[in-house]
Amino acid sequence: MVDNIEQRVIDLVTRHSGAYVFRKKKYDTYTAESNIHFDVRLDIDDTEELMDEFFTEFNVERGDFNLKKYYPDVPFSWNPFKKHLVDVPNFTIRMLIESAKAGRWLYD
Repeated sequence: MVDNIEQRVIDLVTRHSGAYVFRKKKYDTYTAESNIHFDVRLDIDDTEELMDEFFTEFNVERGDFNLKKYYPDVPFSWNPFKKHLVDVPNFTIRMLIESAKAGRWLYD
Protein backbone atom coordinates (compact mmCIF):
# COMPACT_ATOMS: atom_id res chain seq x y z
CA MET A 1 0.00 0.00 0.00
CA VAL A 2 1.26 3.47 -0.89
CA ASP A 3 1.41 5.86 2.07
CA ASN A 4 0.52 9.55 1.93
CA ILE A 5 4.10 10.89 1.69
CA GLU A 6 5.00 8.38 -1.02
CA GLN A 7 1.96 9.34 -3.11
CA ARG A 8 2.59 13.07 -2.63
CA VAL A 9 6.21 12.69 -3.81
CA ILE A 10 5.13 10.64 -6.83
CA ASP A 11 2.49 13.27 -7.64
CA LEU A 12 5.12 16.03 -7.41
CA VAL A 13 7.45 14.19 -9.79
CA THR A 14 4.56 13.52 -12.18
CA ARG A 15 3.65 17.22 -12.26
CA HIS A 16 7.23 18.08 -13.20
CA SER A 17 7.42 15.46 -15.93
CA GLY A 18 5.55 17.66 -18.44
CA ALA A 19 3.27 14.74 -18.97
CA TYR A 20 0.69 15.52 -21.63
CA VAL A 21 0.75 14.57 -25.30
CA PHE A 22 -2.59 14.62 -27.15
CA ARG A 23 -4.43 14.80 -23.80
CA LYS A 24 -2.92 11.51 -22.65
CA LYS A 25 -0.27 11.28 -19.99
CA LYS A 26 3.10 10.53 -21.47
CA TYR A 27 3.84 8.31 -18.48
CA ASP A 28 0.80 6.88 -16.76
CA THR A 29 2.42 6.06 -13.45
CA TYR A 30 5.73 6.24 -11.74
CA THR A 31 6.76 4.06 -8.85
CA ALA A 32 9.20 4.58 -6.03
CA GLU A 33 11.77 2.64 -8.07
CA SER A 34 11.49 4.98 -11.09
CA ASN A 35 14.76 6.71 -11.90
CA ILE A 36 14.37 10.47 -12.26
CA HIS A 37 17.04 10.74 -14.93
CA PHE A 38 16.27 7.65 -17.03
CA ASP A 39 12.58 6.79 -16.40
CA VAL A 40 11.05 10.20 -15.76
CA ARG A 41 13.56 11.71 -18.21
CA LEU A 42 13.94 15.10 -16.58
CA ASP A 43 16.84 17.26 -17.70
CA ILE A 44 18.99 19.11 -15.18
CA ASP A 45 16.94 22.34 -15.31
CA ASP A 46 13.63 20.54 -14.73
CA THR A 47 15.18 18.45 -11.98
CA GLU A 48 16.52 21.57 -10.29
CA GLU A 49 12.99 23.02 -10.21
CA LEU A 50 11.62 19.70 -8.94
CA MET A 51 14.17 19.51 -6.14
CA ASP A 52 13.66 23.15 -5.08
CA GLU A 53 9.93 22.48 -4.78
CA PHE A 54 10.56 19.13 -3.09
CA PHE A 55 12.79 20.65 -0.36
CA THR A 56 10.25 23.41 0.28
CA GLU A 57 7.03 21.39 0.11
CA PHE A 58 8.26 18.54 2.31
CA ASN A 59 10.38 20.74 4.59
CA VAL A 60 13.50 18.65 3.90
CA GLU A 61 16.95 19.96 4.86
CA ARG A 62 19.20 20.05 1.77
CA GLY A 63 22.32 18.99 3.64
CA ASP A 64 25.04 18.18 1.09
CA PHE A 65 22.64 17.66 -1.83
CA ASN A 66 24.42 18.47 -5.10
CA LEU A 67 22.52 18.01 -8.35
CA LYS A 68 25.78 17.74 -10.31
CA LYS A 69 26.37 14.38 -8.63
CA TYR A 70 23.33 12.98 -10.48
CA TYR A 71 23.82 15.05 -13.65
CA PRO A 72 27.60 15.14 -14.17
CA ASP A 73 29.16 17.16 -16.97
CA VAL A 74 29.86 15.14 -20.10
CA PRO A 75 32.97 16.24 -22.02
CA PHE A 76 32.14 17.57 -25.49
CA SER A 77 33.83 16.06 -28.52
CA TRP A 78 33.61 17.02 -32.17
CA ASN A 79 34.34 13.39 -33.02
CA PRO A 80 30.96 11.58 -33.30
CA PHE A 81 32.71 8.21 -32.89
CA LYS A 82 34.34 9.07 -29.58
CA LYS A 83 31.97 8.26 -26.76
CA HIS A 84 32.52 9.47 -23.22
CA LEU A 85 31.10 7.07 -20.68
CA VAL A 86 29.97 8.78 -17.52
CA ASP A 87 29.00 6.87 -14.40
CA VAL A 88 25.67 8.27 -13.21
CA PRO A 89 24.56 7.19 -9.72
CA ASN A 90 20.99 6.09 -9.06
CA PHE A 91 18.58 8.96 -8.49
CA THR A 92 15.19 7.42 -7.75
CA ILE A 93 11.87 8.61 -6.45
CA ARG A 94 12.46 6.30 -3.46
CA MET A 95 15.37 8.54 -2.46
CA LEU A 96 13.01 11.52 -2.32
CA ILE A 97 10.40 9.54 -0.37
CA GLU A 98 12.88 8.34 2.26
CA SER A 99 14.36 11.83 2.61
CA ALA A 100 10.88 13.35 2.98
CA LYS A 101 10.12 10.90 5.78
CA ALA A 102 13.44 11.67 7.50
CA GLY A 103 13.18 15.45 7.03
CA ARG A 104 16.70 15.70 5.56
CA TRP A 105 18.53 14.61 2.40
CA LEU A 106 19.95 11.17 3.17
CA TYR A 107 22.11 10.39 0.15
CA ASP A 108 25.16 12.67 0.00
